[in-house]
Amino acid sequence: MAESDWDTVTVLRKKGPSAAQAKSKQAILAAQRRGEDVETSKKWAAGQNKQHSITKNTAKLDRETEELHHDRVPLEVGKVIQQGRQSKGLTQKDLATKINEKPQVIADYECGRAIPNNQVLGKIERAIGLKLRGRDIGKPLETGPKGK
Repeated sequence: MAESDWDTVTVLRKKGPSAAQAKSKQAILAAQRRGEDVETSKKWAAGQNKQHSITKNTAKLDRETEELHHDRVPLEVGKVIQQGRQSKGLTQKDLATKINEKPQVIADYECGRAIPNNQVLGKIERAIGLKLRGRDIGKPLETGPKGK
């Protein structure tokens, strides 16, 4: 044990600069002066908390040209929803509460502004008891047993 020297310190590895120091303007310039490879890249939507990105196709559809447009609920379906709702004595808010949707959804469907959603249409059909899809729009909904 006499060979061990307590005064000598062996450093196995040096700790590099922290992430914040490595990203600073001074550190980047110093690395460029030394001739090291410096890669800079801009993060897309960094720090903006954007969870839903808008793609080019959606932007095109939002502009709604003649060849690219969303199909809307026909006014005929809106009239049937309105008549069925009124025959049951429901307001738009009552119907929306009954099918677990917002009142604005019902208003959009009745005005023909909504983009058709089969789940929502199915819920409205069952609530007012009238068909809203297919050929016989406005006829009573048949509630017979489903055949397998």
